[in-house]
Amino acid sequence: MKQIRNISLLSLVVLFAACTEDFQEINTNPNAPTEVPASTLLRKVIFDYGEQMSYEGFTAGSFLGQYFTGTDFNLFDRGDLYSPQLGGNPWPIFYSNLRDNEILLNLSRENEVYAVYEGPALILKAYMTAALTDFYGDVPYSEAFKGKTDGITSPVYDTQEEIYTGSNGILDNLEQAITIIENYQGVQPLDGDDLLGGDLNNWKRFANSLRIKYLIRISGKVDVRTELQSIVAADEYIQSNDQNAAFDFTASRPNNFRMANLRDGDFNSFVMSETIEEVLKDYNDPRISVFFRPTDSAFVDSRYRGLLNGQDVSTNPVTLKNYSLPGVMFREQTDLLDANFMTAWETNFLLAEAVERSLITIGDAKSYYDLGVEQAFAYWNTELPADYLTTGNAAYGVSDRMEQIITQKWLGNLINGYEGWIEYRRTGYPQFKSVSASLNNGMIPVRMPYPTSEEALNKTNYTDASGKTEGNSINYSVWWDE
Repeated sequence: MKQIRNISLLSLVVLFAACTEDFQEINTNPNAPTEVPASTLLRKVIFDYGEQMSYEGFTAGSFLGQYFTGTDFNLFDRGDLYSPQLGGNPWPIFYSNLRDNEILLNLSRENEVYAVYEGPALILKAYMTAALTDFYGDVPYSEAFKGKTDGITSPVYDTQEEIYTGSNGILDNLEQAITIIENYQGVQPLDGDDLLGGDLNNWKRFANSLRIKYLIRISGKVDVRTELQSIVAADEYIQSNDQNAAFDFTASRPNNFRMANLRDGDFNSFVMSETIEEVLKDYNDPRISVFFRPTDSAFVDSRYRGLLNGQDVSTNPVTLKNYSLPGVMFREQTDLLDANFMTAWETNFLLAEAVERSLITIGDAKSYYDLGVEQAFAYWNTELPADYLTTGNAAYGVSDRMEQIITQKWLGNLINGYEGWIEYRRTGYPQFKSVSASLNNGMIPVRMPYPTSEEALNKTNYTDASGKTEGNSINYSVWWDE
C-alpha cells in the first residue's frame, strides 16, 4: 500500500471555487473569470474518479463480477441493469471526470507553466475512456466537450473500434503521452499527483502497463504481437507494487472508503457470492478471511459461506447470519484499502496470458503468473502459504492455464468489480454461475445500457446508437467481444 494522503473532498471544492490569490480583485470584480490551477484539477480527477468508481465497483460491479451478491437493493444483481440502486449508473462519473480532465489537458497546452500535466492528462483520458467504452460500447468521444469551443451540444457516438485504434484514441493517446513525458524539459513539478507522487517515470510505466492491457483486450480483433513485443522488450512498465497506480483510503472521514459510511442495513445488503466462495475454497486461499467475515451461525457447516447471485428476496428471504459479510477493510479498516488504477500483479497476469497465447516471446508464463500471485497477496496484506504455488490447485499448470491466470487476476481485482466482469466477458473465466432469479432471461449482461438521460439530452444520436445495439440491449456484445 502507498503512503496515505489526506484529500479532503471539501477542500477540493473550496480550492475549486477560490482559485485565485487576488482577494481584492474578487471583491471589486465578482464577474471576472478565474483559472483553476492545474494541480487542483489533477487532484480532483484522480480522487473523484478513483473514489466514485471504487464505490461503484463494490455496489454494482461486484454483482456483475460475482464477488458479492445482494440481500436487498438487488434488481441489479438479478440482471436489471436499467434500474440502478445503490450503484449502477457510472455514466455521469465518466463524463464529469473526462470533462475536468479535458480542461486540464487544454490548460497544459495553452499555458507553458502547466506543460508538465499534458502527458498525465492524456494517460488519464485514455484510462477513463477505455473503461467507458468497455462498459457501453460506442459512446460520444470525438465531439464530446466541444460545446464551448465548437458549439456541439449533441455529440455523435464514435465506434469502439475508432475509440481504441483511431487517431487521438486510447492507444494513440498513450503513445503520445509517453513521447511528451520523454521530451519534457521543464522544471515545474507535477503538483496534485496523489496517484504516482509526481514521478513522471511512474506515469510512463503506468501508460505502458495500460498499453499492454488494452492491446490484449482488443487482441481478438487486431494483430497486436509486434507492438506488445516492443513494449515488453523496453522493460518500462509497472513491475513492483511500489510502482502501482493507486492511492490509499484513510480509516476515517472524509477520505475513507464510502462503504464505511453507509448505515448498517445498507452495508449488510452485500454478502459473499457463491462463485467466489467456491474459487477461494478450491484454491485453499487464505484471502477468504481478508475479503470476507466468518458467518455468525452455529447451524452453518462452514465458517465462510456464499449465496447464489440474484436471489428474489421477496419470495426467498435471506437469513443474514448464515452468510459471510464483506471483510473489515471495507468498513472498519478502510486505510488498508486502495483506489486501484493499475498494478504490477495485473500487469504480470497480462504478460502470462500474452506468453500463453504466443502474443510475446519474452519470459515464460509460469514466472509471470507466480510473480503476479505473490504481488497480489502482498497487495491484499495476506501471507502467501509456502505451498500455494507448488502443490495446491493454484499451482500453475495443474488445470487450464488460461483459466488460472484470469481467475487469479479476477481475485486480485475484487476492489474493481466491473473489471472482473469485463474480463469474464472477454475470456469466459472464471466460470460464473447462473443467476438465481434472473430478470434477464438467465443471461449474464455483456454491456451497460445507455442511461435515460441520453435519450432526453442527445436524442438523435442516442436513437442511432440504440438501434445499433438492438434497442440498447445489455445482451449486445461490444466490438472487441463480438
